[in-house]
Amino acid sequence: MGKKVKKEVEPPPKDVFDPLVIESKTAATVVLMLSSPEEEVLAKACDALYKFTSKGDENKVTLLGLGAVERLYKLISHEDPIVRRNAIMVFGIMASNDDVKKLLRELDVTNSLISQLAPEEDVVIHEFATLCLAHMAVEHTTKVHIFEQGGLEPLIRLLGSPDPDVQKNSVECIYLLVQDFQSCAAVRGLNVIPPLLELLKSEYPVIQLLALKTLEVISKDTETRITLRENKGLECLLKILETNEFSDLHVEALAVLGNCLEDVHALQLLQQTGGLKKLLSFVGVSTVPDIQKNAAKAIAKAAYDSEIRTILNEEEVEKSLINLLKIDNDGVKVAASQAISAMCENSASKRAFGRQGIPQLVQLLNSDSEEVKEAAVTALANLTEASPGNASAVAEAEGIKPLVNTLNAQRDQAVANAAMVLANLATQELFRITIQGCGVMSALAEPLRSTNSEVQSKAAFAVAAFGCDADARTELRNVGGLRPLVELLHSENAGVRRNACLAVKVCASDEVTAVELCRLGALDILEEINLSIWRRNIFSEAALENLFNNNLSQKYSQRGYLSSSNIITDGFYDCGQIKPGVKFLSLEELSMQELTDRRAIIYINAKPREDVLAVEEKAQDSSYEQTPLSPALSRKSSREKTRRGKAKKKEEEKMKEVTEIMSKVQDLGNSHWLPPPDFILLDYINDASKAILPLTTTREQVVALAQFVANKMGGSIERDKLHDFNWELHISEIEFELKCNVVPIGKVKKGTFYHRALLFKVIADRIGIVCNLVRGEYNRAWNEVKLVDDSPEGIAGLLLPPQEYIVDLMFEPGFLMKQGSAEADQYKHI
Repeated sequence: MGKKVKKEVEPPPKDVFDPLVIESKTAATVVLMLSSPEEEVLAKACDALYKFTSKGDENKVTLLGLGAVERLYKLISHEDPIVRRNAIMVFGIMASNDDVKKLLRELDVTNSLISQLAPEEDVVIHEFATLCLAHMAVEHTTKVHIFEQGGLEPLIRLLGSPDPDVQKNSVECIYLLVQDFQSCAAVRGLNVIPPLLELLKSEYPVIQLLALKTLEVISKDTETRITLRENKGLECLLKILETNEFSDLHVEALAVLGNCLEDVHALQLLQQTGGLKKLLSFVGVSTVPDIQKNAAKAIAKAAYDSEIRTILNEEEVEKSLINLLKIDNDGVKVAASQAISAMCENSASKRAFGRQGIPQLVQLLNSDSEEVKEAAVTALANLTEASPGNASAVAEAEGIKPLVNTLNAQRDQAVANAAMVLANLATQELFRITIQGCGVMSALAEPLRSTNSEVQSKAAFAVAAFGCDADARTELRNVGGLRPLVELLHSENAGVRRNACLAVKVCASDEVTAVELCRLGALDILEEINLSIWRRNIFSEAALENLFNNNLSQKYSQRGYLSSSNIITDGFYDCGQIKPGVKFLSLEELSMQELTDRRAIIYINAKPREDVLAVEEKAQDSSYEQTPLSPALSRKSSREKTRRGKAKKKEEEKMKEVTEIMSKVQDLGNSHWLPPPDFILLDYINDASKAILPLTTTREQVVALAQFVANKMGGSIERDKLHDFNWELHISEIEFELKCNVVPIGKVKKGTFYHRALLFKVIADRIGIVCNLVRGEYNRAWNEVKLVDDSPEGIAGLLLPPQEYIVDLMFEPGFLMKQGSAEADQYKHI
């Protein structure tokens, strides 16, 4: 046998480390391993950290504190695919934590993550890279970064991935990105519609839901809706609605279809294919409030286009909306009411809503929900605008009282539209009277004080609608509504200012209200408005004229002119030309002043005796403690001088009678303050009527009245002896006698130009002679009349235009001077 030879084993190289299996039980140790140069160690460390972070959010925070995120960030671009994959898996899980997301934004990891979405990358990398991006895309800054770094295109491409997780993460990320307008506009050019529609066929509901939500956002764009229509997206959406198994997707599918309804061509396509009828039928039978609400909202948005309104009307959308008003859900009621408001632009729809929809809306005015109340009254405002039939339907549905109550609603829009509905109803007298009986003017006083310009505007317009009734104006005065109305004239809002001017114009239709408006400063504000080409409006000048025409005392004082249409009534007074900036005082205020040497205020009050006695009886019956209306006017001098002559005695007795009566009579709170009656003036009017009215021509009547006035005021005066006519002394004696600056015109027996012209105008107005009253300078005033001259000789029957004449009341009473002639100018002292 041969000898055995022992083989020697070579020892390993000295620089080679023997394999070592390490079992670590602390995360800190594994995090340190992320810095290893060995790929196998890195891969295993990342895998261990993935399992650790998957156990809960606390572990993510632990790793964040250990600095794992910074180390992992370096590994997501590692050349080894396994290390890269495992690192991205950890990132995907950790990115759900807000603090981790914040650090990831600081590290600007989005670009690295987007680079991992390349087609050749592993599907797992795609899954967790898109997951990480989806977590981060919640924040706006990251959305912008992803868009700017070109992340949309690879994400859209991954919608076609065979892996459902990749699809889900990608579509979720796209959904978040398109919330930003830049991305939303960009996806249109990246052909996102086909892959989104394909995802609607997914077997995973969450993917279908995210696809629909994305479609809802991007289909708000017109071009995108066209693409959706061209890719048969409408059919896909209708199919979802028709499938009961997809009931959890119906709300979102309907939202997308709602956007499509805004496109006329899409709506026409739905109408032609019967899809629109199916859609409305689906809404009608659905019991899901969100579906009903979204459907109504979709109709409301679509109905802003006239063509779409026509199509919806043809499909009888009104029936569906009226039915939705009955649903016991406030959100549905609000949406249906808003849709009705929008559809009202179509006249056929407005009529269709009338008899059935209006009662439902009126009921909603009593809702506890302010939002429901607001939507309902807004719909009623649109339904009743320029529609007497619908206005009648509101009244028949007993909507007047709820509407007046809505003027106290908490929401400004509800108040504004309630005022508008009431104004629409007020165009019919019967309804206006009924509404007035519900205290509408009292209810409007508070909206006039609102700080909301729309409420102010609509409230002022409603005041104008009801202000044509005297009782309504009285109510507004009594509740203090005139002051806030006048304040609205200062508004910088043109609509508010315009409606306030309209309301002032209407409310200034009676003397009491006009005087009060002037006292509150309306006249001064309107004069200022009319000086501005920017602030004046179509009602401001008319409002000013109405104030003047129903406050003739102030008009004559400021403008020095009363036209033939300005009929002087009881309570008028002439206090002379007022200086600019000086407050115009009422006759009551003037009567309370102490006797001064200033010019006397001449007042008119030819109240019949029977009227005065009736007031006296009313005062006595009320057992009210009476006081004189004006102490200064009712006082008589205790040492009154004895007058001679029967006429003087009779006059004295009349004035004594006036004093005795008016010392007992006082306004009980509702009527306008008036000075003591002037029975002498009353006799003048009665006598002039008997003597002048029987005359056959206006010229004869004018001449006779001029002579009558002159006789009562001291007769004719020679021109060169005018300075000897001591009318001032006479007036001063009357003032001293009455202990007051306020003098009844009947007491004036020696009157100059302005006394005679005023008396002429007063009597002329009472007996039907048309004339103007003009104030001049230096105590001059005159009357203008228009008379038709006789036909020239030889031309019988020729009707000449009327000529204007000045009536001489001083020098040759009854002499008529042609306007513009030298004698007329001399009379006016021009």
